[in-house]
Amino acid sequence: MAFQSTANGSGSALSRLITPGMAVFVLATVAAAIYFDRGIDALLRAWQLPEYSHGPLIPVLSGLLFLRQLKDVPADPGVKHDRWPGVAVLVLALALGAVGKLSGIDDIVAYGLIVWVAAMLLISFGWRTGILFWAGVVHLVYMLPLPDTLYYKMSAWLQLVSSEMGVGMLRVIDVPVFLEGNIIDLGVLKLHVAEACSGLRYLFPIMSFSYVFACLYRGPIWHKAVLLLAAVPITVVMNSVRIAFGGWIANRFGLEYLEGFTHFFEGWVIFLICVILLFILAWLMMRIDNRHQSLSDALDLDMSGLAAQFGRLRLLRASPAMITGVVLIAAGALAFQLRPDADRLPPARDPFTFFPQQLGDWQSSAPLPLRADVARRLGADDYHSVQLLPEGGGSVPVELFMAYYEDQSRGGVHSPEICLPGSGWEIAWLERIDIAPEVGFEGSFPLNRAVIQKNQERMMVYYWFEQHGRRTAWDLAAKMLLLWDGMTIGRTDGGIVRLITPIAPDETDAEAEARLQDVFLDTVAVLPDYIPGG
Repeated sequence: MAFQSTANGSGSALSRLITPGMAVFVLATVAAAIYFDRGIDALLRAWQLPEYSHGPLIPVLSGLLFLRQLKDVPADPGVKHDRWPGVAVLVLALALGAVGKLSGIDDIVAYGLIVWVAAMLLISFGWRTGILFWAGVVHLVYMLPLPDTLYYKMSAWLQLVSSEMGVGMLRVIDVPVFLEGNIIDLGVLKLHVAEACSGLRYLFPIMSFSYVFACLYRGPIWHKAVLLLAAVPITVVMNSVRIAFGGWIANRFGLEYLEGFTHFFEGWVIFLICVILLFILAWLMMRIDNRHQSLSDALDLDMSGLAAQFGRLRLLRASPAMITGVVLIAAGALAFQLRPDADRLPPARDPFTFFPQQLGDWQSSAPLPLRADVARRLGADDYHSVQLLPEGGGSVPVELFMAYYEDQSRGGVHSPEICLPGSGWEIAWLERIDIAPEVGFEGSFPLNRAVIQKNQERMMVYYWFEQHGRRTAWDLAAKMLLLWDGMTIGRTDGGIVRLITPIAPDETDAEAEARLQDVFLDTVAVLPDYIPGG
């Protein structure tokens, strides 16, 4: 159905806009808002965090990119025969949303929302025209929160890189400094490069800006690629400069001056400096290429006529593909509205406060509380940290740490591979093994066995992820299995268990490991009461 305009001009602007095609499009949007509601909630929650506070700007910028590209596409309201591939993409969006809803992982629903946007463009304009608007759709990815496992891996890596570069800069200006993991030791004081100092809160908005910058840049493709990829090194270097400058201020003037500097030199200040560096980089490449006289010529900043392009929405057609899309998404929304909410309450368990103080021949110390910042970053619903000593004598302890999460879909699969290096420990070697044959355990029991070291100290570590009676050594596999369990049995609870013992100078690795295996067997015997099985 094509829109029939009123020849006598008596219709209001509103009536001219509300065409049959526009009405169907609005229905599709409302149905999508209902179907992807949990994804929208996930975005709104994420955007309240400093790392993702730029999120609300992303849909606006993506919309502007779309309208700018639309200026280059002639109006063609006629019949199109390539709309149905968009319906196939819509089915993919609905499938992603269903997976997220059934598993209880709202971020996946948000991913489906972006695929739905792509589907609606393909349905509205046809495949050959709709695919031209890919830039704005891809840009929407920058509004998504990272999966927790990837977030913590990136954060830990950026903390270490920024710490090392910052310490290197301090040494260049003759400030005596020593680095131990993320701890910068200035002699008279120690500075902890915390998660907030990783640079992620600058990296995400700078990557978004560099993407838009590259889209508007009129230079060759390799220029655009450099501008896009430069966001990461620019952000890391500027974050390292901030850390180094903060260390110099703390060393020269004291910690009281450092706090004021930190508040001033974070957030938008870092962002603006990174933006200026991107402009300088574009100017340098432009001078090399000699294509443009000025940077303003190299950037396509013409924003005129966007309102007129928005008015072209009245040309949308209520095509069979569009109506089919509305029916599909409305049916999906209705099905999930009528479907009773799955009971995701985790099974009953004993809190760790009841964990036995006597494990076989091992006597437990009083619980060791975590630092407030560590406990907050851990985000566990319950945790237990103690040292165990053999009753028959012996001074070499085994440290037992356990954390339990009622819902791991919003965190909880945090690997010690991330936190140990941040505490100054170097992983000398790490392997994933099946410990069952070594200890005579029935079935299989995968876990991670590692040796960590700091200066002359060495320790042996066991750790694994405990999920519904299933043990997993690899954090990414644990995340995927969590997704499967959420869909199939409606459970996303679980935990992590870690055992550590020092390797004394006068003993072998095997002797130290024997202690771990002894405590390991006693621990897994009582563990199901505190981290429920299947």
